[in-house]
Amino acid sequence: MKPESIGRVLGIGVRVAGRVAGQRIAAAATAPTEPQVAANAQVQSAGNFQAAQAGRAVAQTGRGVAKGVGGLLRPFKRVGGILWLEITGAFFLLPVVVFAPTVWRTRMSWASGPDHKTFLASAIVVGIFLYLGVSSFWRASRKSKA
Repeated sequence: MKPESIGRVLGIGVRVAGRVAGQRIAAAATAPTEPQVAANAQVQSAGNFQAAQAGRAVAQTGRGVAKGVGGLLRPFKRVGGILWLEITGAFFLLPVVVFAPTVWRTRMSWASGPDHKTFLASAIVVGIFLYLGVSSFWRASRKSKA
């Protein structure tokens, strides 16, 4: 995603959220304020009815704002996922950097020798973390192209 398209998406999301919130607030303000009959056939007092109407208007406004904020943050979810994969890949490559010199130093003991177990353990750690680091960067690359 290009940087200029992120700004466009953010601008559109803010405008849509503002429009939705304004429409809901206007609809709540123009709602009828006459008492309604409750399920148990008792008429609510005017104060209770107005309080209930205000509560519903606040709830609708809150839902509208939440929907708008969700639309606003949607592009960041994708970018955040790519960034998370890259950071994870970098941390997976740290043990490779730490254990690779040990593998190189003990390479002559790979079959048998005094450092045989050290070589095997270090080689296994390097292999696993090299795979995890490279695959994390590969997944981030695939995700950024999609």
